[in-house]
Amino acid sequence: MAVREGEARPHALTWWRIFATGFVLWICSVIVTGLTGNLNMIPTVVLLGSFLVPASGVVWYLDHYHSPEVTAAVVARAFIVGGVLGTLAASLLESLLASDGILTYLSVGFVEEFAKLVALVFVARGLARYTIRDGIVLGAAVGFGFAALESSGYALTSLVVIEGHHLSLSLVNLVFTELVRGVLAPVGHGLWTAILGGVLFGAVRAGRFHITSGVVRTYVLVSMLHALWDSMRGIALVLTAILTATPAQRIAVTMGQIPPPTPAQVRIFVELNVGGLLAISIVGFVILHRLWQTPDVLPMPS
Repeated sequence: MAVREGEARPHALTWWRIFATGFVLWICSVIVTGLTGNLNMIPTVVLLGSFLVPASGVVWYLDHYHSPEVTAAVVARAFIVGGVLGTLAASLLESLLASDGILTYLSVGFVEEFAKLVALVFVARGLARYTIRDGIVLGAAVGFGFAALESSGYALTSLVVIEGHHLSLSLVNLVFTELVRGVLAPVGHGLWTAILGGVLFGAVRAGRFHITSGVVRTYVLVSMLHALWDSMRGIALVLTAILTATPAQRIAVTMGQIPPPTPAQVRIFVELNVGGLLAISIVGFVILHRLWQTPDVLPMPS
């Protein structure tokens, strides 16, 4: 049966089969690595764990959207080339521009979203047409590629543990890091760049990209959401301290000590942290859903 443009493919379950197969292979790789202690297996664990959810997310888009421009080859190029270019640009820009202290998360958000935007423009140049949904799918592919490579770096970093004056390797840390980042992957880089890609493609006229006020506002919005997401743990910690700190804890802090939290404070911190991440995710998905439903005929840019 033919699939019309913009429709989902019938029985679109390819993403689920890829995810299930990859997850089983990852579990097997972790078990074999733990049993044998074979360091040659570490790259297999890292790559499978870091790329599983992002790659499945990209295939999900392909399962649910058909376009003559957004072919599997174009999406794969956006995922690989766009992801690599995004990480390279972000690393260079962060080393030059990222701020320290309280502005760290804000600067990282703006730098990384700009890097992914530039990567998206590079991989999308020369397309025969540009639609909002095409931009969402290709933006998600670039974002997921970026996320997969970034997760690989975090996984490798978590593998190395400093114990006194010695370095050791912790497979448990690596697995935990990949599980957490895998669960959070659908509401991270792929979501932000999908939103920005849809607005960017919607502003294209005569085959040329235009940096309109709408594109700038969206860039600022997703960068702020990105920064809030990254800083939510710190925000939750500060709010917990403000709302629940006891007089004895406040005195200890003024003396330069870090008092242990009470069980109630730990619970409140977790609730604030998870609740904040959930709220940011909902905002992102609502924006993405509305953008997906937006007609492709937009006002001419000024």
